[in-house]
Amino acid sequence: MMPIRVVRALLCVGVLLVQSIHPSPSSAEDTTPSVTVLVTYHSVSGNTERMAEAVVQGARSVPGTRVVLKRVQQVTADDLFSADAVVVGSPVYWSNMAGEVKTFFDNWQFKFGVFPEFKMKNKVGAAFAAGGQVSSGKEVTLLTMLAAMLGNQMIVVSGGGAFGASATTEGDSPGIDQRELADANVLGQRVAEVTKLVRGASSR
Repeated sequence: MMPIRVVRALLCVGVLLVQSIHPSPSSAEDTTPSVTVLVTYHSVSGNTERMAEAVVQGARSVPGTRVVLKRVQQVTADDLFSADAVVVGSPVYWSNMAGEVKTFFDNWQFKFGVFPEFKMKNKVGAAFAAGGQVSSGKEVTLLTMLAAMLGNQMIVVSGGGAFGASATTEGDSPGIDQRELADANVLGQRVAEVTKLVRGASSR
């Protein structure tokens, strides 16, 4: 018979071999790429801010996601370039994004210098909007924000709606209701999931 210490040593080797072939769930999770999502917005009445908070909750529900929430006026170059995804929210002003949000996009070049290196290239982008009436230009607002991202060669995704999450805040639907918050939550979750896929693919 083999000595007990030899048997124990062989058993330890066998356990190590099994673990290397079939890693535990916790070790598999450790290899999941960590991503940073910047959620930024402009809000006067608080409606777009509530949407932004729901987007944040959705993104945070995906493991391995770090979320930064800031108003557009507070975003720095480091916030922008260190993020793997950028989600921008705006109220609808005359069927378009708010001037503060347009200035934020203009700052990408004039303040942060994204061009000609296309420093936002391959980052994930998404948008959300809040407007007073059912037909008040929410889709136009979303598309103009997404167009700015596409011009920077970002990877645009939707969620919570065809072009992003949106809310109607006047008339029969004052403020932000639970369905609209749920749509914003879905948008944040999808942004985080897609960003992890993109980061995982680029790291291979």
